[in-house]
Amino acid sequence: MLLSTQTEFFGKVYGDAAAIRMIKAAGFDAFDMSFFEMFGNKDYPMNGDNWRDYVRSLRAVADECGIVCNQAHAPFASSAGDEEDDKRRFAAIVRSMEAAAMLGAKVIVVHPKQHLPYTTCKDALFDMNVQFYRALLPYCEQFGIKVACENMWQYNRAAGRIIDSTCSRPEEFCAYLDAVDSPFLVACLDIGHTALTDEELPYFIRKLGRERLQALHVHDNDLHGDDHTLPFTRRIDFSAATAALSDIGYAGDLTFEADNFLRPFPQPLHADAAHFMCRVGRQLMRMIQE
Repeated sequence: MLLSTQTEFFGKVYGDAAAIRMIKAAGFDAFDMSFFEMFGNKDYPMNGDNWRDYVRSLRAVADECGIVCNQAHAPFASSAGDEEDDKRRFAAIVRSMEAAAMLGAKVIVVHPKQHLPYTTCKDALFDMNVQFYRALLPYCEQFGIKVACENMWQYNRAAGRIIDSTCSRPEEFCAYLDAVDSPFLVACLDIGHTALTDEELPYFIRKLGRERLQALHVHDNDLHGDDHTLPFTRRIDFSAATAALSDIGYAGDLTFEADNFLRPFPQPLHADAAHFMCRVGRQLMRMIQE
C-alpha cells in the first residue's frame, strides 16, 4: 500500500513540478495528479498544444526526486448537459487519461455525470453513465490505465442540505460497475462523500469488496459539509473505516484528498503541515494493516 496525496493545493500555489517535489519531501510514497484546472483555466499547460511535453517534464521531476504517480483525477464536472460542451469535456477527460498514464498512474478517477437532478432522473443518469464509462474503455486499453468511478452527492438549495446522487449508495455503485462489466472500471470510494449522505461507511466498504474497491479519497468532515480536511479533525469514524478496509483485504493505496487542511497555514508552514499530513496517513495505514 502506497501513501499519496493530491497535487491540487500545492500545484496552484507553487506549480505542479514544485508540488511533486514538496509531496516527496513531506514523506509521501506517491502523488495523485490533479487535472482540475483543465476546466476553467485556459492557460493551464495541459490545455496547450505542447501538453505532452509538459507531462514529460513532470515525469522527469518525479523520476529525479524518486516518487511515483499512483493515481490521478480527471477534470470535472464530466457533463453540463450541453452537447458541444460535453464533447469538449469528454476530450479533456481522455487527454487527462493519457497524461496520467504517461506519469505512471495505474488508475484515474473520473466523476460520473450528474448534471440532472438525481431524485427525479436516477434511471436516466444510470443509463447515461453506463454509456459514458463504456465510451472510455477503449482509451483505458490504449493507454493502459483503469478508470475509477466515484460516489457523489448533490445539494438541495431549497432545503439547504446535501442529498443523494450518483453512486452514493453501495448497491447502486455496485450496479454501475457490474453493468459496465470491465476490469478497466473500478471503484474509488470517497470517504467524506459517504459520510455526507448518511451511509454507513463500513457497510459501504464491505459491500464494494476487494475486487471492486481499488482506490480511495481519504478526508474528514463534520457530516454536514464537504470539508475535505485531515482525518481525526472532524467527525468521521476512521477506526471503523480502517477496520472494514482490513476485513476486505483492501489492496489499493491510501490517497488523501484533504487539501483544505493546508489552506489556513501561511506559506512558511506548508511543508510542516504536509509532513504532519503524512504522519496521519502512516497512522491510518497501520490501522488498516493491524
